[in-house]
Amino acid sequence: MASKQTPLIICFWITFSFCVTEKVREKTARRRDTELTDKHQMCVQGVPGVQGRDGNPGINGIPGTPGIPGRDGLKGEKGQCVTERFEDPWKPNFKQCAWNSLNYGIDLGKIAECTFTKQRSDSALRVLFSGSLRLKCKTACCQRWYFTFNGAECTGPLPIESIIYLDQGSPELNSTINIHRTSTVEGLCDGIQAGLVDVGIWVGTCADYPRGDASTGWNSVSRVIIEELPK
Repeated sequence: MASKQTPLIICFWITFSFCVTEKVREKTARRRDTELTDKHQMCVQGVPGVQGRDGNPGINGIPGTPGIPGRDGLKGEKGQCVTERFEDPWKPNFKQCAWNSLNYGIDLGKIAECTFTKQRSDSALRVLFSGSLRLKCKTACCQRWYFTFNGAECTGPLPIESIIYLDQGSPELNSTINIHRTSTVEGLCDGIQAGLVDVGIWVGTCADYPRGDASTGWNSVSRVIIEELPK
């Protein structure tokens, strides 16, 4: 019995050894094939290409959520109290003085006066005289009608006046001229202080000319209008 099993055992070991050897040979061959494949598939890195152009701008993203509110800042220093000055709104201030048929025939002096209350020192006065004026003479003559403020003519900027001049002409014709015309004397005056202001209308002579026969307010209404205006 033992002599029959011995050949079987020897045959088994021979077959087993052969199988193991084949297995090892297959693994070695497979590993070699894998190494050759990896070796041939490796590529050499080429020269870097030219940098491409910038792409088109992307669309705006979705707005993020609001952040957490920050902490309160440090307390500031106490400020100074400033008192603002508000000027009163401008209110109209005007006056009219009128006379019926003054018929004032003086050649030199004050004709009429109108007292006005000026509210501010930084304002201007607008004055107007309207009435009948006349001048006659046999030789060349000149008369001026002008305003005064508290007895003095305006200096801001210049006097307010009107004149009438008559040429010599012929004595016969000049002796008969007696024309009365409604005329005006008007202007603005600056630099007058606030308070009561005596506004007067006067008649006088022109420089370098003799006076004639003057008349003011004949047979008609004469008036002085005074108005305070903001500058």
